[in-house]
Amino acid sequence: MIGAEKATFLQDWLELDSTLTDAMSRLPLHALTGFAAAARSGNLTRAAASQHLTVSALSHQVRQLEERLGQRLFERGPRGVKLTADGERLLARIGPHLDALAEAVRPATARRDDMLAISVLPSMASAWLVPRLGGFLAEHPQLQLSLLASERLVDFERDAGVDAALRMGAGQWPGLVAEHLLDETLAPVASPALIERLGRPTDATLHEWPLLGESDAAHWDAWFARDGRHAPTRYVASFDDLESLHRAAVAGMGVALARLVRSRSLVDAGQLVVLSERRLPSDFAHYLVYPPRSADHRGLQAFREWLHAQAREIREAG
Repeated sequence: MIGAEKATFLQDWLELDSTLTDAMSRLPLHALTGFAAAARSGNLTRAAASQHLTVSALSHQVRQLEERLGQRLFERGPRGVKLTADGERLLARIGPHLDALAEAVRPATARRDDMLAISVLPSMASAWLVPRLGGFLAEHPQLQLSLLASERLVDFERDAGVDAALRMGAGQWPGLVAEHLLDETLAPVASPALIERLGRPTDATLHEWPLLGESDAAHWDAWFARDGRHAPTRYVASFDDLESLHRAAVAGMGVALARLVRSRSLVDAGQLVVLSERRLPSDFAHYLVYPPRSADHRGLQAFREWLHAQAREIREAG
């Protein structure tokens, strides 16, 4: 039996909006959930994965929904999808009801300790976590691990399928457990090829080198301010994501002010060389974050223990 409270909720859902209900009387509910997933992630590939669909199938659902409503819901671009004004209105109308529906059936969904979903920044996943995962998975062959690489901050209430996240921040997320892993520091790095071509800079001559910037120039400003210098007003190239910045440095494009935790595998592999003994501390550190409901997840307990051991090893190695 579904229970009186849930039955009332479902009735409210069916009466959500007469115009919307009439327009979609023959449209499966999964078309709405697919639309909401795409709207919230801004990326059809990630949204399709979260719905266990192919990108083609999700695109078909969205087109079907647009045809039924006679509205264009998304603007499609090279970096993802963006809601139109009609799309924003639709999400505002149905989003709370979809969230409530997911919450209503969540208690009936059996949790599996052999499946673990972790949200992680793409740069942290590719440069730090993934190169180390082989050992963990070899120790726990029964565990099915899903890494959800995204710049978006996961909402554990809305994204009930995500068990934990690796986040960078000040360590304060209300309602969540946050366990410190590693402090982050910054230092200039360059490729061996660039050093061979131009020589090795000193802290005093670094400003003369081709530098790679970021959308926020505060870190380079802070680095040069320690010597009473000014950061350059022009960079060889600037990047709005850390992974691209590190990869540009590997390619020999210029010197990057790298995050040493997230670039560690590139340094260890000899693809980047740290150019200074000095370190610029970051205001943020790396944390394992999870909601209280995940605390007794046996897969997460194993991952948590392994993760802290990895972090401890790095701290001890300096």
